[in-house]
Amino acid sequence: MIGFGQSVIHRKRFRMLAGISFLAAAGPGSGMVFAQGPPTPPQEPPAAVLQGQAVNNPATTCVQPAPMVRLEDYDGPLKKVVGTFARPLERKSVHAPHYKPGLKLCTLTLKDKFVLFVQDSIDPGTFLGAAFNAGIDQAENTDHSYGQGAEGYGRRFGAELAGQASSGFFKDFAYPSIFSEDPRYYRQVHGSARRRLLHAMEHAVVAHRDNGKSMFNFSEWLGTASAVVLSNTYHPDNRRGFSPAAQRLGYAMLQDMGFDVLREFWPDISRKFKLPFRGEPELLSEDANSATK
Repeated sequence: MIGFGQSVIHRKRFRMLAGISFLAAAGPGSGMVFAQGPPTPPQEPPAAVLQGQAVNNPATTCVQPAPMVRLEDYDGPLKKVVGTFARPLERKSVHAPHYKPGLKLCTLTLKDKFVLFVQDSIDPGTFLGAAFNAGIDQAENTDHSYGQGAEGYGRRFGAELAGQASSGFFKDFAYPSIFSEDPRYYRQVHGSARRRLLHAMEHAVVAHRDNGKSMFNFSEWLGTASAVVLSNTYHPDNRRGFSPAAQRLGYAMLQDMGFDVLREFWPDISRKFKLPFRGEPELLSEDANSATK
C-alpha cells in the first residue's frame, strides 16, 4: 500500500491519539460516573427553538428537539470554552422521543439542512480546529510547496478551512438533501455504556431518513469520499491514487465515529461536571403526563 509518508502518518496518529485520549478520560470505560438523573425542569417551556434547528411537520405529529445550550445558560468557569465546545456537539445531536408511541422528531427542511451546514462552517470551533491542524501541518512541513513562515501557515490554514467546509457541505446538506436523510446524530441516551457505545459507532453505517426510518448512511460515506477527492485541489502535495485516498477516507471515518461517541455521552459528561445541558425533553414530558393522570 502506498502511504502518505512518515510525516503525514505521524500527524494523523497524533490527532487520533489526542481524540482517543480525551474519550478514554471522559468515556464509558473511565472512572467517571454517568449519572442519569433527570435535569431540573424549567419554570416554563421555551417559546421557540433555535432558528434552522427544526420545523413542524404538518403531515404528522412531531416534537421539536430541545433548544441548544447558550452561553447565557452557564455562568461557571471557562464559560467561553464550554460554549465553544458544546455548541458543535449539540447542533447535530438529537434523540428520538420515547414517551408516546408514534411520536417523532420534526423533519429538517432543505433550508434547515443548508442552515446547519452554514452554522457549522462559521462556528468558532471550526476556525480553532483549522488553526490547530494548520499548526501541525506547519511543524511537519506537510504540503511543503506552501513553504514556511506566515505565508505558508496562511495557506495551510485556508486549506484546512476549505476541507472542513467541503466536508460539511457534502455531509450536512448535499447528500442528505439528495437521499432525504437526516444529517443529525440520534442519541440513544438510555441503556448500558457498552450498548450506547456500539450505537454511536453504528451511526457510521446506519442513519435516519427524514421520515424517521433507518437507512444506510449514504451521506457519511459519499460525503467523506467526495471531500477526500476534492482535497487534492487544495493539498497540492497529496499522494494521488486509490490507496492514499482510501487511507484518508479511513482516517476521516474514524474521526467522525469518535465525535459520534462524544455526542452520545456528552449529556453524561456535562452532568458530571455540572455543565449546562437540556437534552431529555421526554423525561420532562413523562413526569408531566404522570402528574396529569
